[in-house]
Amino acid sequence: MSVPSWVPRPPLPPPTHTAVELDPGLQPERTSLAWSRTWLAMVTVSAVFLRWLPHYGPSMVLIPALTLLAAVGIALTQRYRTHRDVLGIRDEVGVADPWPPLLLLVLVLLIGAAGVWFVLQAP
Repeated sequence: MSVPSWVPRPPLPPPTHTAVELDPGLQPERTSLAWSRTWLAMVTVSAVFLRWLPHYGPSMVLIPALTLLAAVGIALTQRYRTHRDVLGIRDEVGVADPWPPLLLLVLVLLIGAAGVWFVLQAP
């Protein structure tokens, strides 16, 4: 049965611009919050390492600088990565990008090893 031409069409839905609009579930929000907590924790870790600066000298500056650089990188790319992943899931063409979690793992291991090394080298 066809609709008569005099019946107005329903309005088109507004275009989707955010991950939450594309995926009404809570997964995009949880992922975004998890990455936000991650970069906030990295800023905190860099502040802790800066407190060690008077005890260990200028060589200590590299660790907080690296940690802050990674935190800024996460903060700047988080929205793009979340949106890209949700679009990939919606269109069924998405492929998981292993690099952000792997780079984070390497950074955390390096920070942990540096922290242990500095503690063992305590004056």
